[in-house]
Amino acid sequence: MGETRPTSEFHAQNISAESVARLVSALDAQDTNDGVRRLRTWAHTAVGARPGERVIDIGSGTGSQSQALAAAVAPHGEVLGIEPNPGLRMVAEQRAAAAGSTLARFVDGDALTLHLPDSSVDVVWCERVLQHLLEPEKAVAEMARVLRPGGRVALLDTDWATTILHPGDPETVAAITSGALAAAADPYSGRKLVGRLTAAGLVIDDRGSQALLQDHTSVAWPLIRMLGDSAVRRELITEAQRDRLYADITEAAEQGALHMSVTMFGAVAHRPSQG
Repeated sequence: MGETRPTSEFHAQNISAESVARLVSALDAQDTNDGVRRLRTWAHTAVGARPGERVIDIGSGTGSQSQALAAAVAPHGEVLGIEPNPGLRMVAEQRAAAAGSTLARFVDGDALTLHLPDSSVDVVWCERVLQHLLEPEKAVAEMARVLRPGGRVALLDTDWATTILHPGDPETVAAITSGALAAAADPYSGRKLVGRLTAAGLVIDDRGSQALLQDHTSVAWPLIRMLGDSAVRRELITEAQRDRLYADITEAAEQGALHMSVTMFGAVAHRPSQG
C-alpha cells in the first residue's frame, strides 16, 4: 500500500496510554526468550562498550539494555536511552532507579532526528526499532552522523518473512504466516541491516542471528487466532481451513511437537577513522 501503509503497533504514534502495560508485558516476555538473550550477548560482545564511553540506546523501551550498557561503561561512562513513548520512559526510569543504575538516563527523541552533535557518541545500540519506521535508512544515517571515528553501532532486528509454523496444510500455513508481514512498517528489516549500515558509510565488523523459538508444548493462541482470523477476513483461507490448522497445531502441542519461530538478525559496524 506504499506510503498509506500503517506503521507497527510499537510505533510511538500508535501507542496509547492504555496499551503501555500490555507492551511492557510483551517486552518483558521478549527479554526472557533464549534466542533474544543469545543474540544480545553476542551483540554486546561484538560492539564492546568500554568504561568511560558515551552510549545511546535508540528505542530503549523498558531500559533493560540501557542498564546492561551502563554496567559496561561504568564507572564514568554515560548511557542515554532515547524513547518517544512517555509511558515506556517512565517504566525505564523507575526500573533503573530500583536497580541503582545511575549512569542511564532516558529522554524523549526520534530515531530520524537525533538531537546530538556530530561525532559525539562512542556506541549506538538499536534493537527492533527499524522495522517500525517508514524511513529506516534515515535513522541509520543519523546513527552514523553522531558516531565518533572508530565508534561502533549494533543493530538488531526481526525479519518477519522467516516466520515458521508447523505442522499444518502448507497453503493454510502460508496464508496464516503472511499476516506477520503486516505487523511492521518494514517486515523484512532483519535482512537489510548490513546494506543499510554500509550505505551509511560504516564498516561491518560482525553479523549474527538467532531463531526465536516459541514453546513447543503450548500454542500462543492470542497470536495464532489474530493471524487466523485475519487470513479468513482477507479470504485467503476458509473458516474450515483455519479450524483444521488449529486442530493440527493443538495436537502437535499436546505431543510436544509444535514448531513456531521467527528469526532475528544482528549486525555490528564501526565508523572508519578520518584521514
